[in-house]
Amino acid sequence: MLRLVTKPFPKQVAVIFTLLVVCTTPAAAQNPEAQSQQPPIKLRVSLGDVDITKIVGIVALEEGIYRKNGLDVDQWVTTGAAEIAAGNGIMVPRQYVRSGTADVGIGGGTPLVVSVATNVDAADRVILGSLDHVVHWWIVAKPEIKRIEDLKGKRIGYSGVGAMTHFIILELARRMKWNPTLDIAPMANAISVDNLVKNQVDAFISPGMATVEFKAKGMPILADLRKEWGDVPIAGSGLVSTKTFVRENPEAVRRFVKSIVESIAMMKKNREVAFKALTKWYGITDREKLNANYLVADTLPSKPYPAIDGIKKTMELYDSLEMRKHKPEDFYDDRFVRELDESGFIDSLYR
Repeated sequence: MLRLVTKPFPKQVAVIFTLLVVCTTPAAAQNPEAQSQQPPIKLRVSLGDVDITKIVGIVALEEGIYRKNGLDVDQWVTTGAAEIAAGNGIMVPRQYVRSGTADVGIGGGTPLVVSVATNVDAADRVILGSLDHVVHWWIVAKPEIKRIEDLKGKRIGYSGVGAMTHFIILELARRMKWNPTLDIAPMANAISVDNLVKNQVDAFISPGMATVEFKAKGMPILADLRKEWGDVPIAGSGLVSTKTFVRENPEAVRRFVKSIVESIAMMKKNREVAFKALTKWYGITDREKLNANYLVADTLPSKPYPAIDGIKKTMELYDSLEMRKHKPEDFYDDRFVRELDESGFIDSLYR
């Protein structure tokens, strides 16, 4: 039987232990003033979607949180994300949109898991934290479609294979006991009202910000999936990077994750900072829309650990020979959030 020895350490051992702790603690944590005297670390951050969860990165930039934590951040909305948003009436100012290679990003965890198992170019990608743990999308459909059951035999739009909107179609088919390719017709690149008007789809999966726009225009919403299904786990939008970048630049990643955690706390305490970010980056000025978008983020976690249950659910829905070679922990690295949590830093933000 294992017994704990309660004798005090010899003095020499205690000194050695103390030195080990000091030497293995990140320099910035040992001396925050020393961090402020160093030149900021340059970091490129991409926002892979136009959604309320990406606002945490915008608040971190606009409110000086990145800079306070010793980062010089170049941040942008990806071209594809801006184009999809424009199709739903959300116009991102051109100066914030471009393509390019980022060091870290705020993007979908489910797409990352699927890509690692299906795309050799994505094998190194990793989830550092999750901002979205449950399904809270909506279904927009033609007026003659009155119930979810009426979607059988219909064309349903989603953005792309592996995207959260595609995940939802697979979950919808599973729940309704439908064959996902024979009982319904999933259609890629089709999550806008234009696709309905042009009769390219009969319904589509709608993310939060787009749904706010549709509701404001009086468009009927077929289903609020969170109300219909409850809290279905998903690895939604989160903090992503590559294992190589994390290994080679741990301090940059540490400061990035810390900045996002601080941004979340600021948003939860003061919705006006979120409103300001939504107006500047997404062109939304109407107070009702701003408030509605803010309320979509009610599941935003104060401690953004990777959504492990969502990763497991993704692995089930996208079951394949290659996916079965992986374990959930292959897809995430939670040490940076855990450091902040175990140190008491996150709790201190809410006192």
